[in-house]
Amino acid sequence: MDTLFLIYLFTFAILWSFFWKAWALWRAGNRKEKGWFIALFILNTLGILDIIYLLMKRSKKEKMRH
Repeated sequence: MDTLFLIYLFTFAILWSFFWKAWALWRAGNRKEKGWFIALFILNTLGILDIIYLLMKRSKKEKMRH
């Protein structure tokens, strides 16, 4: 594979993971869910665990919109 392509792919993966992790950590911190916060902070799953957490912990207002 082209080196430039791998650099772009790696950069995208880092930015993708950072976005979801930051959002999930912010939400877990605001809800004072220490267990989730620690798990999300330690585990790096390219955003998969973060997205699952955010979907599971949606507020009732957010669920009504979808």
